[in-house]
Amino acid sequence: MTAIDVVPVDLTPWFAGDADDRRRVARLVDEACSTSGFLSVTGHGIDEGLIERMLEVTTAYFDLPLEEKLRHVAEDRAANRGYAAQGTEALSYSIGEESPPDLFEAFNIGREVVPEGVDEAAAAAYMAPNVWPDRPEGFRETWLAYWDAVEQLGLELVDVFAVALGQPDGWFRPFVDRSISVMRANNYERRAGAPDPLEGQLRMGAHSDYGSLTILLADRVPGLQLRGEDGSWHDVVPAPGAFLVNLGDLLAEWTNDRWRATMHRVVPPPSSVDGPVRRRSIAWFQQPNHDAVIEVLESCTSETDPPRYPVTTSGDHLMAKLMGPRELRSSTAAEEFSHR
Repeated sequence: MTAIDVVPVDLTPWFAGDADDRRRVARLVDEACSTSGFLSVTGHGIDEGLIERMLEVTTAYFDLPLEEKLRHVAEDRAANRGYAAQGTEALSYSIGEESPPDLFEAFNIGREVVPEGVDEAAAAAYMAPNVWPDRPEGFRETWLAYWDAVEQLGLELVDVFAVALGQPDGWFRPFVDRSISVMRANNYERRAGAPDPLEGQLRMGAHSDYGSLTILLADRVPGLQLRGEDGSWHDVVPAPGAFLVNLGDLLAEWTNDRWRATMHRVVPPPSSVDGPVRRRSIAWFQQPNHDAVIEVLESCTSETDPPRYPVTTSGDHLMAKLMGPRELRSSTAAEEFSHR
């Protein structure tokens, strides 16, 4: 298994440079989005202390007894909130591929406060109340502070994307100003006495992300793999101090696959490796406003490359992809992306 080159992007010139510096950053982002679909982002400005606190409280939560964590399971699985125990999801169903349940546990939150302009029905469908554990101490405050930080980074990134795609400054902002984004922490841990994985069982099955972009904080532990254009899988380990940023389905739709929503997965450690081989990741998924209309950009089409995707909305696409992995069935949107 070979490693894939994820394009490193230092955002310092974007924040501190002039217009030429910002265009250079945008060109580099365009290169990354057109090749691997993943960026290794530094110069992001998020406080290292906040990142460490986020990892600490999240690890402490996953170390709680299972019986306690199960009290945080949301009754409505479509709510995308609270705790998900190991073996209750299989992400490959989102692309129409059957597989054994995945070997991860997770905890999800969404936006804490419903933005102005979101009606009651939309709030109920896409912005369910968060489920907060009583411990560890500082969990809620740390998660909300981290959310604010990565959401701001996500807004800066879509501004870079607008420049990279030749759109007016801030073009994407109206699509994400009431976003139905979600943040999910995953814990991959082979506990003592655990049986070997079933045939074809992964820590997280192959999938593409559903929204516009993902900001991923992850341990530098092997397991994450990206699928190359030749169909083979390549290892990716985050660089020190960097976030991995990848594109979701909706950016691929907007750009008519000029930019890639790359398939990725997390594989179990080899059976020859002793110990738990723990891997933690925290992903903030930018999902545009529920009613944001996603239509292929005219600049990304031609007579020989007409639009490949029908017009959809962010909310409709999310629900079409979300429930398959949770009900262990093929997602209704799977066929739409079968050409990838």
